[in-house]
Amino acid sequence: MPNMYDSAYVLEKAIRESEEFKSLQEAYESVMNDPNSKAMFEEFRDVQLDLQEKQMQGMEITEAELDSARNIVNNVQQHQGIANLMEKEQRLNIIIGDISRIITKPLEELYGGFEEEEE
Repeated sequence: MPNMYDSAYVLEKAIRESEEFKSLQEAYESVMNDPNSKAMFEEFRDVQLDLQEKQMQGMEITEAELDSARNIVNNVQQHQGIANLMEKEQRLNIIIGDISRIITKPLEELYGGFEEEEE
């Protein structure tokens, strides 16, 4: 029987060697190697993280903060390099989400079966 941790490391290696990850890495490096792109991307990430943190803490997000975030998102979407990076990131996140659903299937089946028995 394979060790679950060994299987996880094999999966990690497969992700690192995938075309999707390599493509994301190239797009990231391209953005990070251009000072203007890097600054815009970092501002976008900072605003994104700040808003997420406020949401998690139950703090209200002001209309001014939302407007600022919208402007930054619009600017980022207009920037070809960053838009490309975000597209590549989204593709890899879909794959990782699919993998997550696959590896959590035993738990879903276990608890899903338990809930059905109770009804």
